[in-house]
Amino acid sequence: MPMDTRTRPRTFTAPDIVLPPPFTLVTLREVGDAFAHAISIAPEKGAGTLVYVGRFDLAEFAVVLEPDEPLRTARRTLYAGMVALYDALLSHAPPEKPIDIIWPDAIRVDSGLVGGGRLAWPQGASEDEPPAWMVFGATIRTVSMGEGEPGLNPLISALEEEGFTDFGADRLLESFARHLMVATDSLHEHGFPAVAKEYLKNLAAEKGVRRDIDENGDLLKRYAGKTEVEKQQLLPALAAPSWYDPKTKGPRS
Repeated sequence: MPMDTRTRPRTFTAPDIVLPPPFTLVTLREVGDAFAHAISIAPEKGAGTLVYVGRFDLAEFAVVLEPDEPLRTARRTLYAGMVALYDALLSHAPPEKPIDIIWPDAIRVDSGLVGGGRLAWPQGASEDEPPAWMVFGATIRTVSMGEGEPGLNPLISALEEEGFTDFGADRLLESFARHLMVATDSLHEHGFPAVAKEYLKNLAAEKGVRRDIDENGDLLKRYAGKTEVEKQQLLPALAAPSWYDPKTKGPRS
């Protein structure tokens, strides 16, 4: 998923956010939708465009990518994005704070859902040709805005509740960009198996299960003592992100 290094004008940029090249920052007001906006400008702006919404309660951003492989395998871009998101959170987490991924797209901190990632590509794109663009979007709950005491629902959480102090959405964005570059470099140098290895080691543990990712991104599960292989298909899962609430346009609560 190479990134275009062409220079593009910065629109509504946030001067305190520092991104590595070749990213170009586009910031939206609090009512904006980073994922939808990135999709709308992807054909014009191209790879490396990183859209960010400055919100108090959520870290919300989306990046445009340009895969160089057919769509049927390019959907594995989701895994590179999730590795980058996981590593960005881990680098700022309190010591020994458990973080894991729930296949394929959700992030938990200490067993509480905080958000996740999602993926989009052009409608009608051929399975056998590289898509003109892809968008990986991420939303992480930084502060709980619901009613009730923090920690009342142990399956739902926010970074503030988990001890991520002095760590705002802007810093998560910067860290994600750096880790996405690392994941992209690994993909180019060592191929998808290197990214898959990083992703799989951060999945929530399942005792007695060996997990792999096949060519089109499906999760393969082999249970100890059994010859059958269980397959969880990626494409249907991408259509309805497990962590996303379409009513609130944020993580489930």
